[in-house]
Amino acid sequence: MAKYDVVIHGGTIYDGSGSAGFPGDIAIDGQVIFAIGAPGAFEGETEIDATGLAVAPGFINMLSWAVESLIVDGRSQGDIRQGVTLEVVGEGFSMGPLSDKMKAEHPKGILGDKNIEYDVEWSTLGEYLDFMVRKGISCNIASFVGSATLRVYTIGYDDRPPTEAELEKMCELAEVAMRDGAVGLATALIYPPASYAKTDELIAIAKVVGAYNGMYISHLRSEADNFLEALDEMLTISREAKIRAEIYHLKAAGRDNWSKMDEVIRIVEAARAAGEEITADMYLYPAGGTGLEACIPSWAHDGGTDALRARLRDPESRERIKTEMNTPSTTWENMWLKAGTADNILLAEFTNPGLKQYMGKRLTEVAALRGTSPEDTIMDLIAEDEGRVSTIYFMMSEDNIRKQVALPWVSFCSDAESSSPEGVFLKSNPHPRAYGNFARLLGHYVRDEKLVSLEEAIRRLTSFPAHMLRIQKRGALKAGHFADVVVFDPAKVQDHATFEEPHHFATGMVHVFVNGTQVLKDGEHTGALPGQVVRGPGWAGRSK
Repeated sequence: MAKYDVVIHGGTIYDGSGSAGFPGDIAIDGQVIFAIGAPGAFEGETEIDATGLAVAPGFINMLSWAVESLIVDGRSQGDIRQGVTLEVVGEGFSMGPLSDKMKAEHPKGILGDKNIEYDVEWSTLGEYLDFMVRKGISCNIASFVGSATLRVYTIGYDDRPPTEAELEKMCELAEVAMRDGAVGLATALIYPPASYAKTDELIAIAKVVGAYNGMYISHLRSEADNFLEALDEMLTISREAKIRAEIYHLKAAGRDNWSKMDEVIRIVEAARAAGEEITADMYLYPAGGTGLEACIPSWAHDGGTDALRARLRDPESRERIKTEMNTPSTTWENMWLKAGTADNILLAEFTNPGLKQYMGKRLTEVAALRGTSPEDTIMDLIAEDEGRVSTIYFMMSEDNIRKQVALPWVSFCSDAESSSPEGVFLKSNPHPRAYGNFARLLGHYVRDEKLVSLEEAIRRLTSFPAHMLRIQKRGALKAGHFADVVVFDPAKVQDHATFEEPHHFATGMVHVFVNGTQVLKDGEHTGALPGQVVRGPGWAGRSK
């Protein structure tokens, strides 16, 4: 009997299709799955005993912010230890294309996080992805091209529509990114400068992306007061551009908006019943994470970060900002009002060393320590910090989370970096989703709450997002597919990260293979860095 490189014996195989698990062996040769057979069918140079364990395709993180954490530590431990073998990045702002001006403004880190510094050695999105693999990463990586990046490249941070020539340039850049292997166009429409884009601008770019069979994915313009209207805009873009579309991190933000989720589900399911490919992804916590500047009205961001800080220091502008922070509006997504109270805002990360004493504290406590109102505290912290003040907002309904978990057209994401409880990562207090989102699904919502079966959860972690991305030979346990394989204990998989103490790995994942190489063995990282770029359907190098 021929011996294969690796044989995984005796586990219950969940192939990613949603079918019930079955006993069997998997033979891996090189980077691919050679065959799947009955127990005892194969012999291997390396043999893994998976008795009593689940064997599944590697999980796909549909919204990852590991773009810089992987530069610091390519092991991707926070996610590998949950079974994530593919990080899909690029929510609204992607790591390319970059103009000379953009690189000059951020020579030591594109996102401006002074805790993570590196030389920017690329200009295009394709060059960034290749850079990551050359550097060495344990996971695979794919990327959308971000609409904000296209805008900054072409227009800068100004609040105005593009000229005809500028829009043509954005479309040209999007086309280059698709040929470089981007999986589609991503927007994050509550954040300036992406929020300055009108619907017709996004339709024009989406048409270019759709011609390469990419998808449109969006952090909607509103997840709160204008939730339904924002969904309508996404559907309009999808229909006009003839492109499949996905809602990033589906949620209804703010207690007054929780009841809107039922109508959103009804609208999406009606569109799907009519033949439209509309999907969503989600994370599994009742709090979102973004910047503190999301409490500031859009006009104050016009011109970029330096212009915002100047306005926050100007008494007249400051009074106008404070008034608008406390005035309900349908023209911008006001995270201060959506949180409801200062106690629902947790400050997670600062760049300025003098402000790090407030890391992990609620805004209520920080305002009391500083002797200023919560609104003034928000403005002062943004003005005083040297980067983005990462913030956690408690504003979602657990009932809605449970409802969404049960939806067959929803996949899963962390919306976070992939970290380790060591080194530079300890300088911030991340959202617990960075360490626990996928384990929380399998442990809490599948095993304990029984909201969805294990085989269905695995489908929505694997073949379902792979199909939406139109990526090849990933997301299923099939002969000829890349050997991205996870082995875990369904009875023991568990998240341990909390909002107060987020730096804790999940447990229960036993073995993980990426492209046939073992990166997790008996629950411990092997140090292997076999990750590859996973390119979208428009990639110019794809064989026909």
